[in-house]
Amino acid sequence: MTTEQRPKMTVKTANQLAALPLKCLDLPFPYKTGIVFPDSSLLGTPASYHPAFYGCFDWHSSVHGHWMLVRLLKMFPDMDRAAEIRTRLAQHLTAENIQTELQLFKGKENKSFERIYGWSWLLQLQRELLTWNDPLGKELSRNVQPLASHFAKAYVDFLGKLMYPIRVGEHTNLAFGLCLAWDYAQTTGDKALQTAIHDAAMRFYAKDKNAPVAWEPGGYDFLSPSLEEADLMRRIMPEKEYRPWLYAFLPGLFQHPITILQPGQVKDRTDGKLVHLDGLNLSRTWCLEAIARHGGKNQQAIQALANKHLLTSFPQIASGDYAGEHWLASFAVYLLTAEQQ
Repeated sequence: MTTEQRPKMTVKTANQLAALPLKCLDLPFPYKTGIVFPDSSLLGTPASYHPAFYGCFDWHSSVHGHWMLVRLLKMFPDMDRAAEIRTRLAQHLTAENIQTELQLFKGKENKSFERIYGWSWLLQLQRELLTWNDPLGKELSRNVQPLASHFAKAYVDFLGKLMYPIRVGEHTNLAFGLCLAWDYAQTTGDKALQTAIHDAAMRFYAKDKNAPVAWEPGGYDFLSPSLEEADLMRRIMPEKEYRPWLYAFLPGLFQHPITILQPGQVKDRTDGKLVHLDGLNLSRTWCLEAIARHGGKNQQAIQALANKHLLTSFPQIASGDYAGEHWLASFAVYLLTAEQQ
């Protein structure tokens, strides 16, 4: 796939991708909860304790499903099912529903629930709402802000206590979460959150060299620990510092030919863990494309590697199985609409 063949976010593509979260936004089961039940008060259907984000199998998938619908509606206000999307967003993101969500996170038993991944996607959703010049966007951003503010403060507290980076390929990956949180902090001017992220990133990653990319991917990965770190540090470091850091951290990307980080292969897309590797290929794509823009050397070869990842998994997003369909569209939208920063 050449750069010219790279999928584009057209209204047709938007319509196709939006159909996936719309299938499950109000689907109460199957559902995977991760909360701690302090007593019997939370026993009930997921919608009773997650009235805003109870669909799409789990809390974080529902959150980024809402994010992608807002993102697409901003780009294509006349897309198919636009009226339905607006109605369902308004039904879910009410002030009352968000307050119910917030009360769960305020409880001591669940203060770490959805840390880091879900927190970060909620901040990204709020960032999308805040930058939507539409009366509905303004109303919904007001509704969501108390939960976003809670997570922003919780992040500052958490990063102040965290002694070691979390270098995994799944939900608790620190670098990916900090990328989303940083973009929210930059948009909102949250100086406390910006400082906490900057200081944590420099403390954990600034001296890293020779990332152990031969260990990637893990069998359940949907994020690349090494590439997510590189994607974070391009936000944190001035470019004149970032490039030498990157060359030392990922030297294999600047060799000819590139032999590291080949696309992950999925043998069973009905397996909710194994299909993670389709997400890995999409998330690697957006990281590699950013590196190609900011990395200086070997841009064409790095972009070609990104294209290889994209071609492997983009056609599989609508696989027909709920294991991948309830979340992969969000990764595709994030990739295809990435801001060229």
